[in-house]
Amino acid sequence: MNALARGLGEGCGDDERDADAFTVYPAIDVRGGTVVRLQQGDYARETRYDADPLALAMRYEQAGAQWLHLVDLDAARDGGYGLDALLRGIKSETGLRVQTGGGVRRETDVQRLLDAGADRVVVGSLAISDASLVVEWLQRFGHARMTVALDARLGDDGRWFPAGHGWTRVAERPLDELVDFYARAGLLHLLCTDIGRDGMLQGPNQALYASLRAWAPLLRVQASGGARSEADVRAARQAGCAGIVLGKALLEGRIDLAQALRC
Repeated sequence: MNALARGLGEGCGDDERDADAFTVYPAIDVRGGTVVRLQQGDYARETRYDADPLALAMRYEQAGAQWLHLVDLDAARDGGYGLDALLRGIKSETGLRVQTGGGVRRETDVQRLLDAGADRVVVGSLAISDASLVVEWLQRFGHARMTVALDARLGDDGRWFPAGHGWTRVAERPLDELVDFYARAGLLHLLCTDIGRDGMLQGPNQALYASLRAWAPLLRVQASGGARSEADVRAARQAGCAGIVLGKALLEGRIDLAQALRC
């Protein structure tokens, strides 16, 4: 049995039933206990929102969401995921399935988040700096329980390069090579943000997602960064993405979540 077959058959559960579904992931990014959004990954360009993270998650569920994308922005840059209590609260107060990350650097971090109720753990910085170790985690915890985040910037040479540690460090290994490595290892869920569009409300980078689909057509790609309308949600689905993460546009009322879910 090859790596991809193992991933599809190993602990997939709901992922098998959702294989052909398109998922809208409302996002809650937390910094200093507050819901925030960054522009282009810049911690100095932060917008704070007067919203309690747990109450916001409950509102998203009431609008019809089934999944939530939860990020610890402090930990994404500095390490040490710190939203355990919030994660447990969301899981106890809602029926949402949660993929969450930020600062996941050790195997014990993955286990701790799963124990706290995470349905998927998102690994970003380490997925860039130590891809072989992350593949070991995929095999141990199950390919359906983890999402690899390869958020990227466009280089001067026209190639995409992943960036980690809160998007402050750009990798030397180009995105296409890293995506191919993970696809061969049987990765199921890939989250990719065009950092240049994140928080800018310019629409997702459809060319980037077309490239990802060409490089690894079996990956379930989650689009992220720049969504501004329900039309962007439809476009991501038509481009072959398995889902889209919505952040700033929801917080500012530019996208109605219930309508986006109907897309």
